[in-house]
Amino acid sequence: MSSRFAAGSIPKLLLSLALPAIAAQIVNALYNVVDRMLIGRMPGGGTFALTGLGIAFPLIMTISAFAALIGLGGAPLASMKLGEGKPKEAEKLLGSCCLMLLLVSGVLTAVLLCFHRPLLIAFGASGTTLPYASDYMGIYLLGTVSVMMSLGLNSFISIQGFAKTAMATVCAGAVLNAILAPLFIFPMHMGVRGAALATVISQTASAIWVLSFLTSRRSHLRLRLRNLRVNPRMACRILALGLSPFIMQSTESLIQIVFNISLARYGGDLYVGAISILTSLMQLFSLPLSSFAQGAQPVIGYNYGSGDYARVKAAIRFCTAVCGVLGIVMWAVAVFFPRFPAMIFTDQAELIALTERLMPVFFLGTCIYGIQLALQQMFLALGQAKVSIFIAVLRKIILLIPLVFVLPEFISPKADAVIMAEPIADACAAVTCCILFAATVKRLLRNSGHASTADP
Repeated sequence: MSSRFAAGSIPKLLLSLALPAIAAQIVNALYNVVDRMLIGRMPGGGTFALTGLGIAFPLIMTISAFAALIGLGGAPLASMKLGEGKPKEAEKLLGSCCLMLLLVSGVLTAVLLCFHRPLLIAFGASGTTLPYASDYMGIYLLGTVSVMMSLGLNSFISIQGFAKTAMATVCAGAVLNAILAPLFIFPMHMGVRGAALATVISQTASAIWVLSFLTSRRSHLRLRLRNLRVNPRMACRILALGLSPFIMQSTESLIQIVFNISLARYGGDLYVGAISILTSLMQLFSLPLSSFAQGAQPVIGYNYGSGDYARVKAAIRFCTAVCGVLGIVMWAVAVFFPRFPAMIFTDQAELIALTERLMPVFFLGTCIYGIQLALQQMFLALGQAKVSIFIAVLRKIILLIPLVFVLPEFISPKADAVIMAEPIADACAAVTCCILFAATVKRLLRNSGHASTADP
């Protein structure tokens, strides 16, 4: 593994790591996409069921965010330890993350099972959509441990260079979900409960796969019982670095809530259904960007840990260029061909027409969003937690949420003004991120004592 990361062509190496990661994340997105496609076509209430699932989405993203907090906080640190020639320290990080994931998932399961109905109401569920949202979450929450273990620990497979194995983890679960979901929803007449049950079974299969690999002799980093302990200092470092991806994902939940509440007020259930489709597409479109950058993290982290700054710079340049091009391609699809993506989720003419009209506005900032996502992941690979956290907070909390509430006061129709908040926030955050990255990385890679500059 060390010779592979330390030598050879940077473009070939990054592509070999990133392409499986992209495929895995796109397939992983099919969990939600497949569920929404099938639920949206349920006879006798498919549109309301789709809206209900959109309202439940923030809770689903919250669970994924906690998995990212621990998994994406520990994996880059383990990658740096491997670059420093300290595999035992990397294994301690793996063990700590595993135990932390188990503990947090247990707490989340208990809390959300007790309070998911009032939370769904607070998120904008109406009397019509609440039963669908509640039925889905009542079963989905039973698989919280599996979701967090599969998502959180899969990163430790990727940083070892086993990109195809990490991809197989996700693909196995997604394929199983694609088989079970239509079977449970239609022939067995389980509706949204069937979609949730298929997801729980599939994520459990993925979790078993991950644990089997990390405890096998194939893995360079072994999950050992003696390392299943939480060292407070190590836990603080994991959580500090994981806070940025946690904010990125948990604020997706917050953004969904804000959009749902505002659009329910100004546009009604049809607009809430449209934003459910738009945010699903944004998630799907963002995956190749963030996945490519995450695929580059092991190379950047390893070479930064070993002090090979020339390879670090080359990897950053190539990753940023690829993500920039991908962002432009996705922007073009959304702006010039909006009808086809809308038709994937629903066959209701009125909802398709509304989504088609709103999509070019919602995705207007995606043309430069790819660069921001790439640079934000590079901050993580270099151990710069504080700056990455600021960028995540800037786009979602500082810019987007206030704009959702402010723009309708000045622009009509008010529901359309809510949609306009997204591209404005994307553009402002991307420009700020580029400026900060240029200043920060120039300082880091000029400093020979790089280990002391990384945030804890």
